This record gives sequence, structure tokens and C-alpha cells, in this order.
Amino acid sequence: MTGTEVAADAALVLGGRGFARGRAVVMAVVNRTPDSFWAGARQLDDDVALAALDEAVDGGADVVDVGGVKAGPGEEVGEQEEVDRVVGFVETVRARHPRVVVSVDTWRAGVAEHACRAGAGLVNDTWAGHDPDLVHVAARHGAGYVVSHTGGARPRTRPFRVTYGHERDGVVTDVVRTLATGAARAVAAGVDPRSVLVDPTHDFGKNTWHSLALVRRTDAVVALGHPVLMALSRKDFIGETLDLPPDDRLEGTLAATAIAAWQGATVFRCHDARATRRALDVVAAVRGDLVPPRALRGLA
Repeated sequence: MTGTEVAADAALVLGGRGFARGRAVVMAVVNRTPDSFWAGARQLDDDVALAALDEAVDGGADVVDVGGVKAGPGEEVGEQEEVDRVVGFVETVRARHPRVVVSVDTWRAGVAEHACRAGAGLVNDTWAGHDPDLVHVAARHGAGYVVSHTGGARPRTRPFRVTYGHERDGVVTDVVRTLATGAARAVAAGVDPRSVLVDPTHDFGKNTWHSLALVRRTDAVVALGHPVLMALSRKDFIGETLDLPPDDRLEGTLAATAIAAWQGATVFRCHDARATRRALDVVAAVRGDLVPPRALRGLA
């Protein structure tokens, strides 16, 4: 689909594809890394990555987010190695599933430049503009851009005794202010406002109480007026809340997903596309945004 085919009333535009208001978008994760925090998402091997890709698309993924560096501390990955891990796979996704939007998860403008040339339609800047040129890469290629919040944390670092003032939900105030500033900068750089996503970025620069507060107050982020991305999948705040390892965090993830979707979040980055799609569809049906494809009970 080309940009000229996007409906004028589309609430979200990514990679030339428009998404209508009221329909949540599933963003599946493909980690081209050997050391992701969850063993089920270590997809550096090409065959493993392709199988994960096909399963995600079959499960209802609209977007595939391709990353080449583990978010947390770990082995150093240079820019060229990140390019080698990511760019060829972006090309593969575009050829294999042309209707799927490809996102690149990177904080490096050089990686994003190569990925956008290869067909990526979204730049997922998970480290809050650490490289100030990243947003300009997205704008230059007509790609979407994710504005994130890390509380000033540097890439691949863990939070330590981070605070956001003394008010009960001080983190919410800080997140909303930071995302509003970042979104305005992205629009000023030339990114379509409908292609600017805002992400409160749970766990990054936050403790579990902060992340729970941000799920509870999803509405405050939605009120910014940009599509909201929620990256909740199997994260530590889910694990600490339930006292469970990553393997056992799906149900908690889906509960948080439903709460955020009910409040108007738009895009959900996840490791479990089929389960997420089903959870979001039930939320949409309850809200009245989705007509059940089969509703015979009590009628036949």
C-alpha cells in the first residue's frame, strides 16, 4: 500500500498503511539476539527467526519489531554487527509478508538509516533520543517514530533507586511531560503526527511501582493525542508482581494489556501475537468497536 492509499481518517499511519480508530495493533517482537531476557525470544538463528515471524503473522501481527541488541546489560554489540543482524531480516520480512509493517528497534541513527532503506516503516527509539539524529532518519524516510521515556537512563542500563518526586504518581507526570516534548520534536522534524507513537516505556528507568502506575494511568498518556504504544510483554514488573519468571508471565501480560487497551492504548508490542490479538479483540468487542463474527447463542 502506498501513502496515497491511506484513508484520510486513519488514526495511525505506518509504512504507508493506515489503521482505523478503534482497532488495536499487534506488534510482534523478533529479537535477532542470542541473549534476550526471555529464552523464547532469542532468534539470532535465521530458521528460528523465520519460524517466529511466520507464527506471529499467522497469529494476527500487523507490525513486526526487529531488534539486534538486547535491551539490558550484556555483551557489547557494535553498530556494524547490529546492522548485520537486523537489515537483511528487514528485507526478508518485506519480501515474505509485504502487508506487514516492519519496525526497527534501535537507538542508533546509522542502523535506522540502513533499516529504513531496506523497507522499515517505523523506528522504535526505545532509549528516548539518545542519538538525536534518529528522529531525523525517520522523518527523511517517511517512517513512523516511537517517542519513549527512560528517565534519563543510558542505553542498556538498569534503573537503580530511581525516583520521580514525592507525589503518588509522580512518574506519570514526568512521563506525560517528556512524551509531549518528544512528540512535538518529532512532528517538528517532519514526522506525520499520525505516525508519532508515544510509549511510557515500562521498566526502562523505572521500578515496578512506577510501571504499575503507568498501566493504571494509561488514560493520561492517551490524552496526549498520539497513538500509544504499550511494550508490556513478560516484563520484570509483571514478574515481580506475580513473583514469576519470564516463562510464566503471559497471563499477567494479557491482564495489563486488557487494562491498557480499555483505556485507549493503540499498539501492543508482544512476544505472543495470537494470545494478544485475541485479548485485544475481546476488549474491542466489549467496548463496541468490534462485531463478533459469530453470535448465535440465544438466537438459533
